[in-house]
Amino acid sequence: MEGRTPGDRGLSEKPVPTAARPSLSSLGAVFILLKSALGAGLLSFPWAFHKAGGVAPAFLVELVSLVFLISGLVILGYAASVSGQATYQGVVGGLCGPTIRKLCEACFIINLLMISVAFLRVIGDQLEKLCDFLLPGAPPAPQPWYADQHFTLTLLSMLVILPLSAPREIGFQKYTSVLGTLAACYLALVIVAQYYLGPQDLAREPRPASSPSSWTSVFSVFPTICFGFQCHEAAVSIYCSVRPQSLGHWALVSVLSLLACCLVYSLTGVYGFLTFGTDVSADILMSYPGNDGVIIVARVLFAVSIVTVYPIVLFLGRSVMQDFWRRGCCWACGPQALAEPSGPWVRMSLTVLWVTVTLAMALFLPDLGEIIGIIGGVSSFFIFIFPGLCLICAISVEPVGPRVKCFLEAWGVVSVLVGTFIFGQSTVAAVMELL
Repeated sequence: MEGRTPGDRGLSEKPVPTAARPSLSSLGAVFILLKSALGAGLLSFPWAFHKAGGVAPAFLVELVSLVFLISGLVILGYAASVSGQATYQGVVGGLCGPTIRKLCEACFIINLLMISVAFLRVIGDQLEKLCDFLLPGAPPAPQPWYADQHFTLTLLSMLVILPLSAPREIGFQKYTSVLGTLAACYLALVIVAQYYLGPQDLAREPRPASSPSSWTSVFSVFPTICFGFQCHEAAVSIYCSVRPQSLGHWALVSVLSLLACCLVYSLTGVYGFLTFGTDVSADILMSYPGNDGVIIVARVLFAVSIVTVYPIVLFLGRSVMQDFWRRGCCWACGPQALAEPSGPWVRMSLTVLWVTVTLAMALFLPDLGEIIGIIGGVSSFFIFIFPGLCLICAISVEPVGPRVKCFLEAWGVVSVLVGTFIFGQSTVAAVMELL
């Protein structure tokens, strides 16, 4: 075995990625993947069912997507074992080259930035409903200035979100994982219960549309599904930490995580759509009355969960920008002139810039559906395109049988083409919305 290169290893003999000693249990890996996927996208699944034309076509699209979503996670684990890297961008760069790595890092920044915008948009919507509940008044009368979303969201961002995002390290992920999962499960159960036990005056459409208006309406839900199920950015780090570290075990973890996620999303999508039909909002909680105590609890839980997850997203985006800073300064000025990118001045400047930009975009992009469309399009790179490219490059250096190699290469090409189609479709839809 001595002196062999990565290209000389077979499928059953993989190097351990360059990360810390694996210490994550199988159950822990399932919950972290589940928490990574169960986020703000949960609020938009009933709206996606409406856009698809009903329960049956939307559920079919979800099942087809699930095949690619699971295969993407498995491919990333396999690519991590082949490349010996412990980060997503490291795996892409190690297998596909530095140019594709730069593209991956740029997509990382854009995707995380838009996710932060979506988080703030969700928090702002829930603050607006809470203010309506706490400050009731006649509909024609305007709310006081301090109840306006521009003020409440800005105040929350400056006094809570910014201080939580300032530390050099984020050490409370294990608490937010539990909180985020519980909030998502509570929301799904509330939506199901409201369908059967909700008040009689709740607006609902008894016979929602059962068929899509056109084939393009079915494809338009792919970005929402990608946004909802995206946990692939964290897949490599989780794979490198889980024990035992084998491809079969990782495949089982991936299947269990996404099946559980699919159950929560499907319950939310089906019952939210059956409750409101074509009148469903892009944020399902905005469709419910503001004075329902159960819904108020759901809003508070979900908003608190998003507030605590936002700093983690910012931390990931800031780390990529710090890498850009480090490499740019080293190339231009040399390491002696390099200012420490993790130092307090650089770190705080990047943090304030991130919060300011995302807050401004959240306040001036009021439609959550538009934001999710952009995120879903960019996330197709992480779910389809980059895993497909990694599979093609990994197979080119792995000694496998010709039939297996042909099948895996074909699957990699199909994955890249599907991701390109989703990205192109979402981009065209976003441009048409602007026009």
